[in-house]
Amino acid sequence: MSKFNYHNDQLFAEDMPLADIAMQFGTPCYVYSKQAITQNWQDFYDPLLNSKKAFKIHYAVKANSNISILKLLAKVGAGFDVVSGGEIDRVIQAGGNPENIVYAGVGKTTAEINKAIDLGVYSLHVESEAELLRIQDLALLKNKIVNIAIRINPDISADSHPYISTGSKNNKFGIDYAKALEVYKLAASLSNIAIKGIACHIGSQIVTMAPFLSAIDQLLETVNLLKDNNINLEYIDIGGGLGICYNDETPPTPEEYIAAVLERTKELKLELHIEPGRSIIANTGLLLTRVEYLKTTANNHFAIVDAAMNDLLRPALYHSFHSIVPVHKTSKAPQHTYEVVGPICESGDFLANKCLLNINSGDLLAIKDCGAYGFSMSSNYNTRPRCAEVMVDGANAQLIRKRETVEQLLENEILVDE
Repeated sequence: MSKFNYHNDQLFAEDMPLADIAMQFGTPCYVYSKQAITQNWQDFYDPLLNSKKAFKIHYAVKANSNISILKLLAKVGAGFDVVSGGEIDRVIQAGGNPENIVYAGVGKTTAEINKAIDLGVYSLHVESEAELLRIQDLALLKNKIVNIAIRINPDISADSHPYISTGSKNNKFGIDYAKALEVYKLAASLSNIAIKGIACHIGSQIVTMAPFLSAIDQLLETVNLLKDNNINLEYIDIGGGLGICYNDETPPTPEEYIAAVLERTKELKLELHIEPGRSIIANTGLLLTRVEYLKTTANNHFAIVDAAMNDLLRPALYHSFHSIVPVHKTSKAPQHTYEVVGPICESGDFLANKCLLNINSGDLLAIKDCGAYGFSMSSNYNTRPRCAEVMVDGANAQLIRKRETVEQLLENEILVDE
């Protein structure tokens, strides 16, 4: 159930009017519901707990890496799926336990691998033979044994945008499933490598079960092949990627997803790991923005707002849909179909196309379902300071990221002498 609802024609985040948040913290501004985050977590956790199967849930930090959100998830028992040394630092800063971190990503540097080894992360998910050999060399220098899983590329289409599909043979991720046995045998021969698991992740915003189940079948075949070659595993990590309803999609619920996964793996004795990100955080956040100008041309009505593609990149990058609604539903303005655009000097700077609205200049709008890949993909393009982030808990709103200043953007630059 959404925690963003109208009361007397005013949009609230839980029990807090969004207009009050805009007045206190300014716009643009990301607003998150604490209750929604914890509820989404429970929707994954409860069916797994009730199944009596050994499991771990690693939240995909890339979806939203604010340390207050990571702290909240750590407190309810989440582990973390990270893809950089910086994300490891964020988890630690938030109070997360390194032993609850799995570290994926195709380009782990020597410094990042050393960080992971020194902190004792739970497992490194290896994505190439070259990476495996580098981990061995660094572990040998430190005289440490490092836990690893091999990330398998099952060559399965996720039926999502090609930029967020990660499990086909044309993608950079993972090791070809046909080479899995060869790479596992190499890992088994290395003195400082402890083989713990097998992993895959086929993409994001997946709205049917078929791709997930096909990937699991591929992993199960590989697990059996490894067992036949005396390579025994402790866990299977099926990744994340479960989609949400941005527009008219009908993805499985977390409960339906977990039920299907458990049915497919019911004979498997390994610990089950999953890595939800978007499905935990996307619908828990929105981007609050104010209309600066209304502009009519020969072909379009434009609503020019103070948020832009540097604040929310998904529409420009993926042509993603985000519903946009007024914070106050009482406007008497005429209804038009608007292109909702930002002030950045790019024609690709749009937040919605053909959005039916009754609005005036100065009105507040809420861009929905922005909790995932919203702030985490934001930038300072056009020297625009990144916006504030606010967490709502009941009738209380707390700042969890200050709005940047231009002074902060310039402080690392050096004015050279002529």
